Amino acid sequence: MFIDDAIFTRQGKSYRRVLLRNSYRVNGQVRHDTLANLSHCSDDEIRALKLALKHKGQLTQLGVLSEAVRTRQGLAVGAVWVFHQLAQRLGLVKALGQSRPAKLALWLVLASVIAQGSRLSAVRLAQQHAACDILQLETFNEDDLYQALDWLDAHQPAIEEVLFTHRYTRAGQAPTLYLYDVTSSYLEGDQNELGEYGYNRDGKKGKKQIVIGLLTDEEGWPITVEVFAGNTQDPKTFKPQIDKLAQRFGVKQVTLVGDRGMIKSAQISDLRDQDFHYLTAITKPQIEALLKADILQDSMFDEDLVEVTAEEVRYIVRRNPQRAEELAAVRQSKQARLEKYLVQKNTYLAEHPHAKVETAFKHARAKAAHLKIQAWATLTVEGRRLALAVDEDAQRAAARLDGCYVIKTDLPPDLASSETAHARYKGLAEVEYAFRTMKTTLLEMRGIFVRKAARTRAHVFVIMLAYLLAYQLRRLWHDVELTVEEGIAELASICAIELFLPNQISCQVIPEPRPLGKRLLEKAGITLPDAIPHAEITVVTRKKLVSQRKSI
Repeated sequence: MFIDDAIFTRQGKSYRRVLLRNSYRVNGQVRHDTLANLSHCSDDEIRALKLALKHKGQLTQLGVLSEAVRTRQGLAVGAVWVFHQLAQRLGLVKALGQSRPAKLALWLVLASVIAQGSRLSAVRLAQQHAACDILQLETFNEDDLYQALDWLDAHQPAIEEVLFTHRYTRAGQAPTLYLYDVTSSYLEGDQNELGEYGYNRDGKKGKKQIVIGLLTDEEGWPITVEVFAGNTQDPKTFKPQIDKLAQRFGVKQVTLVGDRGMIKSAQISDLRDQDFHYLTAITKPQIEALLKADILQDSMFDEDLVEVTAEEVRYIVRRNPQRAEELAAVRQSKQARLEKYLVQKNTYLAEHPHAKVETAFKHARAKAAHLKIQAWATLTVEGRRLALAVDEDAQRAAARLDGCYVIKTDLPPDLASSETAHARYKGLAEVEYAFRTMKTTLLEMRGIFVRKAARTRAHVFVIMLAYLLAYQLRRLWHDVELTVEEGIAELASICAIELFLPNQISCQVIPEPRPLGKRLLEKAGITLPDAIPHAEITVVTRKKLVSQRKSI
């Protein structure tokens, strides 16, 4: 880092240009980044910065300053700097732009990765991290961040297009395979405009939810996210993704991969209208129908892949023995639980002569129905005892398709072999990993502290963009013995040192990180600057926590 101080003449007038710049090499060539324009600074301020950078390794040894210099812990720099550099590298800064709402939206994304929370907590986080100094932001509060959500929702299509072009223009061509899946996220309140009751994947009965569809490339790189009302069925979310790929992103050769139950006849028809292909799995009833039609046979299900073609549709058949063992163990566990329950009921009946056997039998049948084993487990009454009879033939029939699955596709064999199609379908695990990261582990999409539909969509989009940064760090740090969360915490611990010089001159000097921090930065290919400008901008929340607390 250095001060670029130059005087040049234009149309007979002399101008002084003072820039704070960073120097680095790319493929042996020297490149420069301008960190700040210091032309408006006074001569004393510029001289102080030059002095600090010249003696950055020995400031405490300068006799002339040893007694006059004061130091103070500054703001956290490491995490914001790294994520800002990653956002530039991935094209996110370019996609958002340089307007004030764009910078505020970028801070929402960075704050979601550093420390999850509401817009209010994002403002408080900016009081601890050098967000304003690095992102060149003016003071803001939570109301400004809510307005940034409105701006982000209106610009989401354009932002996604720029990100798509930035990634795949360098690769030479757009991908031909896309993974798509949906999830739901429950809501604590009932005032959200998109909140509805539906199939709740979180197991939260009695709560409204929203439905979220995520489209990625075959490596799991997020491309676009969309939010639907909470009662939207999975197949209904599929057509918008086809339209995005065909119209917004302009791709021609496409294969969409969706989970079983996602791609049905209507969705296949929509794909054919765009000359797209599909890759999915069929449900257990559909497998049984193919067995009855003699298109498939039981002997085909093995550890090795077997392919059958019928009516120009390819079926790739396999049995996963590990999954079959897991299901058998679950079935035995359920039987053991029911047997234990019957022992308890029989003990109670024996100890209470006036207890009704019919009531105990009714409760036992409800227990069997809850365990979903009534197809092969029959309850009987023998005097005042309840007994369980297992129909082994029915049990074997229930286990007939354990671990069996069938992949269905219209991809020609010359475009994807059986092994390739199977591997591509298994790639849906990347979308599932993205949902786990976005919802519960690193990013924590909940709680959704907004009510308007536009802000709900923008909130989910912020989380997707944050996952974009986490996705990149996951790959950059793949051989480092720590989690992404631990790595971010280490970067967030890197704080600047405020250096106060005579004549009320100050600057923020960044110390050398600890060995772990240095390794994380090296893996990410990012270098911290020696110093950053100190804008001295105070960020204050409009809502005060103290006034919201109950008196003790």
